[in-house]
Parts: sequence; structure tokens; C-alpha cells
Amino acid sequence: MTAPEPAEAQMTGRSSRTATLAEIAREAGVSAPTVSKVLNGRADVAPATRNRVEELLRVHGYRRRRAEASRSPLIDLVFHELESAWAMEVIRGVENVARDAGLSVVLSESAGRLTPGRTWADQVAARRPHGVVLVLSGLDESQRALLTSRSIPFVVMDPAGDPGADVPSIGATNWQGGLAATRHLIDLGHTRIGAISGPATMMCSRARVDGYRAALETAGLPVDAGLIRAGDFHHDAGYRLGRELLSRPDRPTAVFAGNDLQALGLYEAARELGLRIPDDLSVVGFDDLPVARWVGPPLTTVRQPLTEMAEAAARLVLELARGEGAQVATRVELATSLVVRSSTAAPAAPAASGAPTDPAAPTDPAAPTDPAAPTDPAAPAAPVAGS
Repeated sequence: MTAPEPAEAQMTGRSSRTATLAEIAREAGVSAPTVSKVLNGRADVAPATRNRVEELLRVHGYRRRRAEASRSPLIDLVFHELESAWAMEVIRGVENVARDAGLSVVLSESAGRLTPGRTWADQVAARRPHGVVLVLSGLDESQRALLTSRSIPFVVMDPAGDPGADVPSIGATNWQGGLAATRHLIDLGHTRIGAISGPATMMCSRARVDGYRAALETAGLPVDAGLIRAGDFHHDAGYRLGRELLSRPDRPTAVFAGNDLQALGLYEAARELGLRIPDDLSVVGFDDLPVARWVGPPLTTVRQPLTEMAEAAARLVLELARGEGAQVATRVELATSLVVRSSTAAPAAPAASGAPTDPAAPTDPAAPTDPAAPTDPAAPAAPVAGS
């Protein structure tokens, strides 16, 4: 019996035998150097040829041998949007780990899409980084196969959807955070509590609202769908949806905003409508961005350990790059915690009907008087209504 050829890939698709670049090249009808160019992300390959080779690499489950997979001193960091203080906290965390490992960070943005474009995947293959951290993003099947075939590990931080059991991810206890935020408001005495969530398509957003609902239900309070709005985690949504909620005749006395940026938009809406925080409206955010401490009044919020999450994602991707995947956890959630500041207080007591009158209070000139009652000639006259 002849010895098997050196393994360059594990056959996970059509055969249990190992595959070589030469066999993949033969099946694709191209040369082995052409397959190598595709693997290395070279641009001088015709699109149709590249697609054919990529499909065969995917079907055969090709994975480059780690000894051959020379890496650039880089970590790729991919955001679906890159425009807020939230992103800066994540960048700081990845930079901390990269700096200690002697690596640099390459930033990419997928322009609001939850999966990067194909051009991005080719660029990553050409860069050959130590790994990829995707934030609120994911990869489609072909992108996953492309990175896997190059032995480029990837980790998803705060996944927008279900990343799959085999995809390493780092998240936070979003449900617990929503529960804690709403319970805080209930404990203060609020019973009409609104919510401005993030996009319904994002797991973190749905989990926070589920925590809000659970807090109301366990307290025996109704969940009023009219007090729940779906935002997009941006300031403008907090402002617009906040005005909607606060303009209702039965407006909420407190609102749980799905993140700090929406809470700041809600601040603006309340100010325009003449409502004082926390006297007339209590507000809780989520994230605990640095700005939460600076606004007036300082914002009560749920701290999401963004920098620590980013550090954990970067460390995990480097551990996977070193071949330690079997020894590390691939689904991790870091704890959230409530940070109480000055934007929450007990609701203002409603004026009681039929309450006993204060004899020192000024009288209503339109009310009937007791002719026998003595008058105070020094008392100021009551103002006329409408003046």
C-alpha cells in the first residue's frame, strides 16, 4: 500500500481522503500556481476562474497548512458602521491587545451592511492577517469558506444575528441589562415606562427589550405596545421617537432607551417639550459611553463593557491563530451592570383630587365665598385667569 500524500486539506465534503493543490487545480482546469494566486488573494486572476477555484476550495473544505500560512502582523477589525463613540471604545480594546502582541489594526466598514462585501474578503485574503474581529456583522458562507481555507480565524463581537454554534463570538448580558434598567425604574415607583429599542433584526436589541418586558411582567405591570418604539441606535431616532412618546396625552413617566445615543436624543426631545429630567421624566440608557457622565443631568445607564469585550475578542482570535481553538471557549458573554446617576428619580406625585385645602393658600376669586368669613385686607388679589 502506498503512503498517503502530505495533507494540505481535510476533505469535509466529497471524500474522506486528503486533497492537494494539484488535484484542485486539475479539477478546476487551471495550473497549481493559479490556485495559489487565488489562495493569496492576488488580483491577476480572471473573475470566472477565481469563482471556480473558490467553489472547489469550499466543496473540498480546503484549509491551508498552518506552517505554510505566513501571517502579516495585523488584526482586521470590521464594523458595520464606524461613526460613534461606541466604535471608539471597541477600537481601544482591540488596539490594547494588538499593541501588546506587536500587531497593528486594519479598520474596515461595511457601510451599514451586516456582511462585508466580496471585495473586502479578497483584500483580507491578500493581507493574511492573524485574524479578523467583526463587530455587529457576520460572514456569508462563501466568505467563511474563503477565510477558513486561508487559515484566517475570525471572531464576531456583539453578533447582529445568530452567528451559528461553530462561530466564535463575544457578547454581553443584554437581557439582564434590560431587566435591571426597567426594575430600577419600577423600584422608583414608575408604572408607565416606555422603551426605545434598537433594530428588531439585531439580537442585542431584542434581548434588551425582552428584559424590559420581563421586568414589567414579573412586577405585575402591563406591557403596553404603544409605549415601545423600534429605533436604530442613533441620536436622531431617540429624538424623533422620544417626541412621539412624550407627546402622548398619557405619556410615560420614564423611558428605557436601548443605548446611550438614543437616550441623548430623548434628552433633546424632553427639553423641547418643556419636560425636566428627572423631575418630569426619568431616563435610562445602555452602554455607559464616556458622554453619559458629562451630560446634564448625568445619565443612569447599563454599563456594557465594550472595551473589555473588544479585548476578549482580539485575544480569542489570536488564540485561534495559534491553533488553540480546542482549548478556548467560543461563546462568551460578559456581564452588564447598572450605573445609577442623576437622570432617574421617583415620579412626581399627581395632584390629589378632593384633598384638604391649605388655609394659607390663596383663594380662587371665582369660588363662592362665605359672607361671614373675615377677610384679610392685606392679602394680595388673585390674578385673573389668562393674564
